[in-house]
Amino acid sequence: MQVDDNLISSLEELSCLTLSDSDKGRLTADLKPILDCMIRVSEVNTDGVPECVSPLDNVNIFRDDKALLSYDRELILKNAPVKNNEFFIAPKTVD
Repeated sequence: MQVDDNLISSLEELSCLTLSDSDKGRLTADLKPILDCMIRVSEVNTDGVPECVSPLDNVNIFRDDKALLSYDRELILKNAPVKNNEFFIAPKTVD
């Protein structure tokens, strides 16, 4: 892929950025080796190689869901300046 002023301008527009000329020059210099590596990777023959989601092959390792008590509601509400039986009461913040 050719990294030129048109590509840099497109990237600048897509990212909603305004780059200085020195930033554009640095971006051009940085993008060239990255894109060259991507081209080399895309040329690797992957025929017969199965798709892999995780390189560690940890498939769906989850813990069992267990409902546990977290905190005692009465203890939490004990120091609240304004409350009802179950909730904090706070002033309205949005009209």
